[in-house]
Amino acid sequence: MKRQVEFQSKGVRCRGVLYLPEGAKSPTGVVVMAGGWCYVKEIVMPYYAERFVREGIACLLFDYRYLGESEGEPRQHIDPWAQIEDYQNAVSLVETIPEIDRRRIAVWGISYSGGHVMIVGALDPRVRCILSTIPVVDGFQNLRRVHGERAFARLREAVLADRRERFAGSAGGYIPMSAPEPDKTLATWPFPNVYEVFNRLRASDAPRHEHRSTIESVELLLAYTVFPYAARIINTPMMMVVAEGDNITSWDLEVAAFNQISAAQKRLVVLPDVSHMSLYSERSHLEIAAEAQAAWLREHLR
Repeated sequence: MKRQVEFQSKGVRCRGVLYLPEGAKSPTGVVVMAGGWCYVKEIVMPYYAERFVREGIACLLFDYRYLGESEGEPRQHIDPWAQIEDYQNAVSLVETIPEIDRRRIAVWGISYSGGHVMIVGALDPRVRCILSTIPVVDGFQNLRRVHGERAFARLREAVLADRRERFAGSAGGYIPMSAPEPDKTLATWPFPNVYEVFNRLRASDAPRHEHRSTIESVELLLAYTVFPYAARIINTPMMMVVAEGDNITSWDLEVAAFNQISAAQKRLVVLPDVSHMSLYSERSHLEIAAEAQAAWLREHLR
């Protein structure tokens, strides 16, 4: 069963979809889910939600403010702390839904939001379980690695130029999420396969996806890190899924963040022969990740 929902986050209307298990006779646990860089709720998340619902667990998928069906300007602005607050307001929403057991709330994230859920879980005592999938854990190190020395310098020059334009009164510019020829077009994530996979997803599942963000979003990404918060995850069960072939969010950085987590109940799942983008394009890879996470939810949220 699916239900359209909405909630206010800092005065901006956010919209989502609530998946409820059929035939539930008592309030169920819930997984609050949102996406990564430029994601809308139709990208990959429904697959995981359908798997978790089969465990008798509800799922809330939502669009952050400025993206997808949600409201707010400027469009395609990706502010990680605003998105983290949107997560917390989504948690506040599910607390009010009669079919949900407010004592059993999990947060799930992928890529950029894989980092967000670590921060949400560290800060919000209502979170009882954390599921982080191929997370961004350090924006500066991540972008420096994927761009290389020269392109990273150009990226930082573009960010600085945009800051000066905004100071002078401009609305600020936009930058592609990725590009088919990253040597010719500056993009946040300079991988042709990111461009190919996300444009296929836009055509098949997610027509509201826009393959760009504000340049200011990149500046915020460069300041983003989960490391100060990872050590605060002490008594909340935490699973991190990483891909051994991940050259986008760098699984060694992810493992370093995982090792900072103090929780006794934590698990690292390393997927061999899997890349960052194959978790979007290869159903068999999604199945492995979803099955591992469903088992974790069975153990810690039911």
